[in-house]
Amino acid sequence: MRPGRINWRQGDDGRRSPVGAAASSGGVSATPTKSSAGATAKETESGSRKGTPSVSPSVSRTSGGGSGAPAGEDPGNEAGPLLTVNTRPYTWEGPCSQHYLIDRPPAEVPPPPFEQGAPAWVSAEGAVSAGEQLVTLTVQGTGERTVVLDSLAVHVVGRGMPLAWNDYVMGVGCGGDVPTHPFTVALDAARPVVQPAAGQRDFPFSVSESDPEVFRIMADASAYDVRWYLELKWSSGTRQGTVVVDDGGEPFRTSGNNGRPSYEFPLGGEKWVEAAGAGS
Repeated sequence: MRPGRINWRQGDDGRRSPVGAAASSGGVSATPTKSSAGATAKETESGSRKGTPSVSPSVSRTSGGGSGAPAGEDPGNEAGPLLTVNTRPYTWEGPCSQHYLIDRPPAEVPPPPFEQGAPAWVSAEGAVSAGEQLVTLTVQGTGERTVVLDSLAVHVVGRGMPLAWNDYVMGVGCGGDVPTHPFTVALDAARPVVQPAAGQRDFPFSVSESDPEVFRIMADASAYDVRWYLELKWSSGTRQGTVVVDDGGEPFRTSGNNGRPSYEFPLGGEKWVEAAGAGS
């Protein structure tokens, strides 16, 4: 079943979101009732509700925030959702690996957070992932029935020049988990695709309630400021659908940071200082 096109609107802050979607607080929104990140599959099925995203009935949505919710909705079946998708859009590969661009001088930027505090810190500071962004998906069935994860695709909804903001290096926090299924996305490519890391297997995978899967998607950008989202296609018997994976109803956003002023917060320090090697 082919999903329809998702319409995105340009906001006053330059971000893009689905037409008719309200601002999300960061929680997962693919629930059987109307949510803050957009319309449910049942609402989009009839097409009669005003201001809803133009997606097909098989398309459900999940968004970042670190909590799982039903995502494999099928409005034509009363059995309920078949899978949940937990999205962590701000995973760190290592304690000092993540960079963020912020449009403020060092004196106005608070100390870096621990990894678990990154979503709130990014939101408060208006930060944008710089150079690369690691998104973690935990997919789990809701019962004994096996659900096949057929494919994972990336869609670019906006591309511009890299942001001319200051680059801040995260110097504290916990390292990332050992990747179960690592994938990469080159966002600078004309047609980005989700590819398995070297030596790793590609889709399809299968999940159930007792057999979840974890996917880590490392997206990188150097030449552009890119807005993007993922689509996870699934099937189980005669049921099939697509889960839209984004950041709380907004596309993920990753910008190149080459040549930007770079700052770090030394362990035990009290302020941001110029990063070692910056400007060399």
